[in-house]
Amino acid sequence: MAPSPFVVEWLERLAREPAPRGGPRRALDVAAGRGRHTIAIARAGFLAFAVDMRLDALRAAAAAAAAARVGVHCWCADLTQHPLPPARFDLVVVARYLRRDLFAALQRTVAPGGVVVYETFTTAQRALGVGPKSPDHLLEPGELRARFDGWSVLAYEETREPEAVARLAARRRG
Repeated sequence: MAPSPFVVEWLERLAREPAPRGGPRRALDVAAGRGRHTIAIARAGFLAFAVDMRLDALRAAAAAAAAARVGVHCWCADLTQHPLPPARFDLVVVARYLRRDLFAALQRTVAPGGVVVYETFTTAQRALGVGPKSPDHLLEPGELRARFDGWSVLAYEETREPEAVARLAARRRG
């Protein structure tokens, strides 16, 4: 599966920005799976980290990254049990994943001036008859934007076709 065009667009935009602290910018792909976004992150020039709780998926991500000739750092962890380090990443990417109890941890792990790029399904996806159906995995209308209240929202949209998703790019102030 190809990376999300929204994520790729923001990777390209952010790659043109100067590194905030000098040196390589660190980016985290949350629930990275087989690494489709992690590889795109590395290709954009970020020091790429992938976290997922499925070891087999991370092994596939590492193999795909090696085949693409990019370096990635894989971390197998359940983020509800293993906390993310504070202010560590210049970019956090979350695609097709929703754990409401992780929003605060995701926000804390973004360094001041860093960006979150987030894209996942909304409750309107149920009407399309495919994809997740549980309310635990579907955002309510406006929920994603509200979760990043106090951040500088760079882009936000909710779509209904061909998929019902909310997309956000937001910068942590500071």
